[in-house]
Amino acid sequence: MRISRCGQRLCVFLVSLILAACGGSSGSSRSPSSQSSVISSSSSSVSSSSSSSSSISSSSSSSASSTNPVTSIVPISVSGNQILFDGQPGSIAGPSLFWSNNGWGGEKFYTEEVVTWVKQDWNAGLIRASMGVEDQGGYIQFPADNKAKVKRVVEAAIANDLYVIIDWHSHRAENNLQAAIDFFTDMAQTYGEYDHVIYEIYNEPLNPEAMGKSTSAEAWSQVVKPYAEAVIAAIRAVDPDNLIIVGSPTWSQDVDVAASNPISGYDNIAYTLHFYAGTHRQYLRDKARAALDKGVALFVTEWGGVEASGDGQVDVGETLLWMDFMREHNLSHANWALNDKSEGASALKPGASPLGNWTDSDLTASGLLVKDIIKNW
Repeated sequence: MRISRCGQRLCVFLVSLILAACGGSSGSSRSPSSQSSVISSSSSSVSSSSSSSSSISSSSSSSASSTNPVTSIVPISVSGNQILFDGQPGSIAGPSLFWSNNGWGGEKFYTEEVVTWVKQDWNAGLIRASMGVEDQGGYIQFPADNKAKVKRVVEAAIANDLYVIIDWHSHRAENNLQAAIDFFTDMAQTYGEYDHVIYEIYNEPLNPEAMGKSTSAEAWSQVVKPYAEAVIAAIRAVDPDNLIIVGSPTWSQDVDVAASNPISGYDNIAYTLHFYAGTHRQYLRDKARAALDKGVALFVTEWGGVEASGDGQVDVGETLLWMDFMREHNLSHANWALNDKSEGASALKPGASPLGNWTDSDLTASGLLVKDIIKNW
């Protein structure tokens, strides 16, 4: 019987999970109660393109196995529905840090050592700094603290030749437009000369009802798009070409709606797609495909293998379906989250070091799967 590459990856992952849980060759064991999530796999048969040892992979079809020859940071541009690396279609993968907010716990991983470790040990091609904005402990309350954390990660990424996403991690960014303009103007002035830097100007707009609108089209055209155009104008006044990624209504799922009324007048604009494999399945891939068919470029700045709540079981089968979809369409991606909170989406077990040097026994079920995906992207 022939086993698909997806099936092979699933088998390898399950074996590594068992070894880690039993304290195999990867390090000292921990009690089963410290495992933050349980694996559930889909029985769907999936075929996947060949894994690449590079953190930038490129393919012209879902069955391609060629590797983008770029081995260092190159300019990113957008042409039609493709994000290009030095003019060639490709994709990068890496982890997203948790909210930067003071007192939330995830901020302790905003260190140079963590950035260095995921580059060296995970073969990451990117890291995402998720700066909390309006919530308790975020940028609006503590601007200097949160900006300093982001800058620490950005500078470590530049030093380690990693792409870095500067994420305005907000659900109501339109309520703080001037703060966003000021922040991204500062980031563009400070880091706009570096090809490493990617601006994500609105993490996850809420659903239309929360914005006081009856449809997603209204929420996009009347709330999110005007906000995005104002912030983009501020960035482009300083930085003419680094990639800018824009969110869409319904927690950055309505990319097809944004694609029907895209932002114009600026180069190198993409739209963020967020998914959690335990919740978002084929219907969201169909929406993404519709957006691509309409000619816009997508970048998955946040995804999880668990439920949309950030908790629950890791759905390995559905996650690998998403990986196949992203490979087919050259979609870059960042996994949520590089954190040790006790929930399914966390890559690290509680108590993991904020200085890196993690063994597999420090990783959760999600972390083991995500490390394997990123390392072989």
